[in-house]
Amino acid sequence: MKLLRTPDERFQDLPQWPWPPRYLDDLRGFEGIRIHQVDEPGQPGAPTALLLHGNPTWGYLYRTMIPVFLKAGLRVVVPDLIGFGRSDKPADASFHRFTSHRHFLVSLIERLDLSNVMLVVQDWGGILGLTLPMSMPERITRILAMNTMLPLGEVSEGFLQWRNYCNGTPDLAVGRLLARGRPELTSAEQAAYDAPFPDAHHKAALAAFANMVPDAPEAEGADIGRQAARFLKEEWSGQSLLAIGQRDPVLGEPVMRRLAATIRGCPEPLLIPEAGHFVQEWGEPIARHALRHFGWA
Repeated sequence: MKLLRTPDERFQDLPQWPWPPRYLDDLRGFEGIRIHQVDEPGQPGAPTALLLHGNPTWGYLYRTMIPVFLKAGLRVVVPDLIGFGRSDKPADASFHRFTSHRHFLVSLIERLDLSNVMLVVQDWGGILGLTLPMSMPERITRILAMNTMLPLGEVSEGFLQWRNYCNGTPDLAVGRLLARGRPELTSAEQAAYDAPFPDAHHKAALAAFANMVPDAPEAEGADIGRQAARFLKEEWSGQSLLAIGQRDPVLGEPVMRRLAATIRGCPEPLLIPEAGHFVQEWGEPIARHALRHFGWA
């Protein structure tokens, strides 16, 4: 399998991104693929915040939330999914499968021996990540979900438009896309979102992930999603919080309220009226609210 690796110099001097890169290349089932994550220690015995990004972003999306969790004493782990960020990028789009990426997350959590985890997810971070608590309930104790969904084998017209856009735009300008929803983004911040992708060859994951979303009951991942929904509704005993960017036309309030109804004991969601799909761009107050909600502030 041909792997592409973004040159390190593209990640120099990123605004609001002081954390050194940490790499693994011996992850069970993914040996030889270099995986990048932020992994900053917390106070002894403190919970772990596991922050999972989606498509087409990388860990940089969490840059305003990471300091809040670190200041509270939490260990913070922010992996880049395979194909994104500083992680290796398979040149062949066929590498990207729902079950493979889910297995990657399971292997990473086990490899880092994460416990007492607050699972922080958005977009694909939740499509994959919300299926994890049923497999490791002893590790995951809290959920903070933003503008995401469970993979149940059904998609909206808005999502199909996004999929068509990804398939028709092999050299998607990621920074410009983020700025459409957050015009305040500086040119340096937009460049940071573009940093992992020096050319279209490095962007195979972007369209692949759009096509991975289970769009029929028999699609790969849909059965796992239905199992996860049953677990969250009937057996989940942890705490949860949902934050909704209300300007998201695809995974906005209607989708998130259905998710809230699926999670046992989920309180009224936190609404962010000015936020769009990439709600972490408004993430600092969300992180502070989560600390208060979970009793860590």
